[in-house]
Amino acid sequence: MPSAIAIAAHPDDIEFLMAGTLLLLKQAGWDIHYFNLSSGNCGSSTVPASRLRVLRRREARRAALQLGATWHAPIADDLEIFYASPLLRKVAAVVRRVRPTVVLTHAPVDYMEDHVNTCRLAVTAAFARGMPNYRTTPSVKPSSGDVTVYHAMPHGLCDPLGQPVSASMWVNTSSVQDAKREALAEHHSQRAWLDESQGMDSYLQAMDDFGREVGRQSVRFSFAEGWRRHTHLGFCAANADPLQEVLGPNVYPAPKPASKRTGNGR
Repeated sequence: MPSAIAIAAHPDDIEFLMAGTLLLLKQAGWDIHYFNLSSGNCGSSTVPASRLRVLRRREARRAALQLGATWHAPIADDLEIFYASPLLRKVAAVVRRVRPTVVLTHAPVDYMEDHVNTCRLAVTAAFARGMPNYRTTPSVKPSSGDVTVYHAMPHGLCDPLGQPVSASMWVNTSSVQDAKREALAEHHSQRAWLDESQGMDSYLQAMDDFGREVGRQSVRFSFAEGWRRHTHLGFCAANADPLQEVLGPNVYPAPKPASKRTGNGR
């Protein structure tokens, strides 16, 4: 059975950015996996970190259960997701165990470093999947086979300097939007924090609004998740695009820009 893993920074990132695509792959018969690297321990101004780690772990497991995904335990705390050997060896161990055909992760450039470093860790872990001399923690034998990496849209649909970021393909999540919302609703502790820290007076509505805006950009779907495929070099065949292949009519690739004509008409 083919498998896909979503590797995100914080509890609820998968629901906001990736869960619709995971659910569609699940419906297509794939095995799906849910991996947040951080415990979410800093996501409150009132709940102490020790209690919040337990609470957000419980919420994430329930969300994964709602999605029908295998849950993988976090390996770091908020603002401590660093692109460094100890975390990379742990992420690589999970990737080797899962043996994914598809890795879904954050955009390479995003509004905060936990997202960016999670992306870098996920990409390198996928790259190292078949290297016998690379040791993981715990030790897991290398795995062969192609893996295609896709990057989600950044928060706010722009880079840290406010420049718009466009998807290269959109996945129609309209049919699973309610299921995404139910999974996100399991993160009860986030309600007050997202309002206080980011002005999301309703985090469920914010997720719907984000999906609706991405759908509007697709000019095809009511709700969508946007993706950009990582280069194939070191990962998969040059023409590999399993999301397009498996999800078919639920995927719309961005039109290619028209080639510019030269001054001499050629």
